[in-house]
Amino acid sequence: MSPTKPRSRRAAGFTLIELLIAVAVIGLLLAVALPSFLDSIRKGRRSEAFSALAALQQAQERHRGNNATYAASLTALNITTSTTAPGGYYALSIPANTATATGYELMADSTGSGANSSQRNDGACAKLGVQVNGGTVLYGSCSSCTGFTWAASDLCWKR
Repeated sequence: MSPTKPRSRRAAGFTLIELLIAVAVIGLLLAVALPSFLDSIRKGRRSEAFSALAALQQAQERHRGNNATYAASLTALNITTSTTAPGGYYALSIPANTATATGYELMADSTGSGANSSQRNDGACAKLGVQVNGGTVLYGSCSSCTGFTWAASDLCWKR
């Protein structure tokens, strides 16, 4: 029997350089993709505000059917359990002195706290509003304004 040479084994696995390159590529991908992903999440959450405002519009119309004017508060619409949209990302309100016999305004303000505060970063769509005046429905949005520029279509309200 002849003596055999031990085979040289190549170490299995990755080198430190290869791991650092992989981590750098993953970090770069996250830096590019994460902001876009978060914007998509915020845009999806806007639908919560849209549906809550639509429900308030229906409640206002029911109230107007039984009264001479639209409701000036959420309690007048028998909404006493919650003044936020179902997911907690938007606070709902009827601004003071906006309800009349012919119209009203409704607001959804992204004033969430804790886990729900990310919606505040929704740029120009952080605050959404609906105005009904004489049968005409107008929409508005802004980031931190007190007054809206009402229009028949609004960038944040595009479907």
